[in-house]
Amino acid sequence: MNKNQKLAGKVAVVTGSSKGIGASIAKHLAAEGASVVVNYASSKSGADNLVNEIKSGGGKAVAVQADLARKADIERLFGETKKAFGKLDILVNNAGVYEFLPLEQITEDHFHKQFNLNVLGLILATQEALKQFDTLSSVINISSVVAKYPVPGGSVYSATKAAVDAVTQSLAKELGSKKIRVNSINPGMIDTEGVRSSGIAESDLRKQVEAQTPLGRIGQPQDVATVATFLASEDSGWITGETFLVAGGFR
Repeated sequence: MNKNQKLAGKVAVVTGSSKGIGASIAKHLAAEGASVVVNYASSKSGADNLVNEIKSGGGKAVAVQADLARKADIERLFGETKKAFGKLDILVNNAGVYEFLPLEQITEDHFHKQFNLNVLGLILATQEALKQFDTLSSVINISSVVAKYPVPGGSVYSATKAAVDAVTQSLAKELGSKKIRVNSINPGMIDTEGVRSSGIAESDLRKQVEAQTPLGRIGQPQDVATVATFLASEDSGWITGETFLVAGGFR
């Protein structure tokens, strides 16, 4: 263990971390000395590859399958975490789903699919984490720029992320006396596998976002991961209940 690593001896769960932002966060936390639980819903190969990558770099990691929209899976995820590493210090609530539809096409399924994972799953995961947290623990919720700046066709998704920001501020007040900090990161458009496979990465929407972004580009996963690492560490020890726009200045 390198004592210069900011997260030496810490244990982190990163939900939805087999790819994209979550994978980058898991790698950055491991590089700072945290033992990391790489959670995935369906992409076992992605999670296994990431665990191997972390281990080959001298870090500690395990992969645990769990669908964060299911309470029983969430309980198993944290049970496996305790079995693997004996404790928990950091929770990154990254698992989420996004789907955009115009008002006339919104269904109950569209609503519940997003709220059950993006909001309820996040709350239940934090509830389970709380049972294992000691003092000086950190919860980092991955929200979105659309929580503050909603987009057409994204009424349900934007609502889930606005809810995440509200949950963040409420839990920060509730858990502060236990020395548990809760913050959220609100990324702008990020160049992930999901964005590329949806066609957004090559779209007019990307050009429009870049034109409205003072720093002139969409984000990379590591742009979010470095902020998450800061919020996981004691460098941010007097910060809680905050929402950090990580979007190149996009408004």
